[in-house]
Amino acid sequence: MNHSRRVLVVTTMAGTVRAFLLPHIRRLQAQGFEVDVACNARSRSAKEVTEDEHIPLHDLPLQRRPLAPGNLRALWRLVRLIRRRGYDIVHVHTPVAGLIGRLAARLADARVRTIYTAHGFHFHKGQTLLKSLPLVVCEKLAGRWTDYLVVINREDEAAAKRYRLVPQDRLRYVPGVGVDLEAFHPGKIEEDEVVRVRQELGLAAEESLFVIAAEFNPGKRHADALRAFAKLGREDAHLALAGAGRLQQEMAALAVRLGVAERVYFLGFRRDLPALMRASVATVLPSEREGLSRTVLESLALEVPVIGADARGIRDLVGDDAGILVPVGDVAALSRALTWVLQHPEEAKAMGGRGRVKMQEFALRRVLELLDRLYAEALG
Repeated sequence: MNHSRRVLVVTTMAGTVRAFLLPHIRRLQAQGFEVDVACNARSRSAKEVTEDEHIPLHDLPLQRRPLAPGNLRALWRLVRLIRRRGYDIVHVHTPVAGLIGRLAARLADARVRTIYTAHGFHFHKGQTLLKSLPLVVCEKLAGRWTDYLVVINREDEAAAKRYRLVPQDRLRYVPGVGVDLEAFHPGKIEEDEVVRVRQELGLAAEESLFVIAAEFNPGKRHADALRAFAKLGREDAHLALAGAGRLQQEMAALAVRLGVAERVYFLGFRRDLPALMRASVATVLPSEREGLSRTVLESLALEVPVIGADARGIRDLVGDDAGILVPVGDVAALSRALTWVLQHPEEAKAMGGRGRVKMQEFALRRVLELLDRLYAEALG
């Protein structure tokens, strides 16, 4: 690759870079690209990116709310940045940054190649026309400024074709951000780490743990999991919820009302998720939609079965008997799935094993190879 090539990665929040995009950026750097990042950089995640990873970071006043005043200022700041730095490719992620970044690239320099990775369109199956139509219209408009649209699940691929968001020769399917099968290998998790997690929660050897790793927002549907867990009526079952967010206190109050607070643990942000998953009999994810769930990817790579909602970005991974799918919002079905795992521990372990085999399709190595081809094509 030409060592003078420059890439700008744009995302709304720095946490997206830290959580999902660092392997992609490192790959580009190893190939001689100069890579900058532009995002809302006022967070701990931003400092980790700049200080730990030594990636040039440009602060934008981006907000997740599309009509937030800072987003207009971010647009013009991005235009000036792209003109000043002379990027060859602007690769945008997440909805707000995706829209603003593509428009900024076109306003700055028509020669810049734009790539948009959609980490799950905000319109999806089951949504009302009133909610989905404005979102589809925005994506069709932004498609005019998009050289390549990357989708990471099959439902979004079908939607992009159905609505003709971009010409079909500019649409690419890439199976998510990739899961590192070496890093997330069950053999990499020492038994001492598993024992430490279980001791931290005060679990006896005969007691079982389920885990949820997700931000506390309405779309993750933590309340469904809590209600399903309460229906179990099993004193030997426990539930750990890793993550933070605005609904955390509300969910803690719900656990109290349901009478299960003594067996439900709100753990906050955790850096030891692999050990927490390996200490569990299953990972639970009742979300109404995902892009392509990183939680599910990592759980199955670790051979921990998944009980997930039959929703976009989950069904792609849990199908082929690598776990159990239940209808979105069906608390009774979710509770039955929890019960099945407790009653069939060996069969559940076998599901986890099949899950790791399935994850070969979503391996980080494969994703990086597909992105290599995309960049080579974009640069001609």
